[in-house]
Amino acid sequence: MNVQDYIERVFTLGDKKGLDAQPEKNVLEEFNALALESFEFQRENCRVYREYLDLIGKGDFHPESIDEIPFFPIRLFKSQDIISSSREAALYFTSSATTGMTPSRHMIVDPTVYEQSFKTGFRRVYGESGTYNLLALLPSYLERKHSSLVYMAEGLIAETRQNGAEGGFFLYNHDELFSSIKRLADRKIILLGVSFALLDFAEYVKQQVPDPDERAAIFSDVIVIETGGMKGRGEELSREELHRRLRDGFVSARIDSEYGMCELLSQAYSIGNRPGNSLEKSEQKASGADEKGLRTLKASEKEEGVFFTPPWMRVLARDLMDPFRVKGVLEGGLNIIDLANIWSCCFIETEDRGRIFSIAEEKKSVHPVFTVDGRIQNSELRGCNMLIQ
Repeated sequence: MNVQDYIERVFTLGDKKGLDAQPEKNVLEEFNALALESFEFQRENCRVYREYLDLIGKGDFHPESIDEIPFFPIRLFKSQDIISSSREAALYFTSSATTGMTPSRHMIVDPTVYEQSFKTGFRRVYGESGTYNLLALLPSYLERKHSSLVYMAEGLIAETRQNGAEGGFFLYNHDELFSSIKRLADRKIILLGVSFALLDFAEYVKQQVPDPDERAAIFSDVIVIETGGMKGRGEELSREELHRRLRDGFVSARIDSEYGMCELLSQAYSIGNRPGNSLEKSEQKASGADEKGLRTLKASEKEEGVFFTPPWMRVLARDLMDPFRVKGVLEGGLNIIDLANIWSCCFIETEDRGRIFSIAEEKKSVHPVFTVDGRIQNSELRGCNMLIQ
């Protein structure tokens, strides 16, 4: 396989100048073809993945669809270097494991693939850099090495500055951050932060500006993106409770969520609603099924916590009683196909659980959407995803 050609095909999926101008069916067919190609490449070139396939009796297996591809248990990133190349890694990322836990390590052969993935994915959701100011509140992450989140924020901030807007990092200097938000009112502001730091900042804002109407005016053009990251600090919160507390401080800000991890080079995003524009809340039960048998959410049923993926990333659910079964499964453990992971492993069996849906209206992705409903029982809590649903 020509990897450079593969990478170009991956990042033109959904490009309005490419496949997106063709019927959606063609985009999905290309995604499936790329997934099968990457499986064959990694079966031959990733020693640890090949050993895993041998252990489960799939060493000579050639899947015909993505439903048949064996997914690689994410916990093996803790004990093995997962690499699909004879080249040495240029760098590596580690997970934010809490005290006493073993961190995962993701070997990165070509950092430009990660850069292309997070920049293109972010642009698809939030628009061209330069149209917003980007502020990052990442204490503890900035203070440790090998954070994929910090690497992503650095790249996004650099691009923002190159295109005429402002951006910067903040640790615990709430005074400076709050002053920046009030000063940069000339364009939209995106505040990217880990959960515990955003909660602390929200409390600080409430103390500085007790009047909620005044706070609403300040944050009326702010989008907050929380990335998880309680890291065992205080009580563990559901995403709904986290967002409620953030809105209590920021009042009018839109609260979005990012779903990512060091073992993936792509991210999914959940788009929040500003107060006053919230859609009717539901329990996200099936209101019907599409032609693929997926439960369908109508616009009136959408709520925060529904994640959209870029065209080169897809999330499936696996049966918790039969982890090799994904076809027809709508709720269970989350399996992720990330085509950007070509130099490690594209097929990740996570320890998160969730549900799979399609969207009947205002569709933002060619793939089904998903929720993250917590950790699978008895799996280690992930430092950057310690929110319980």
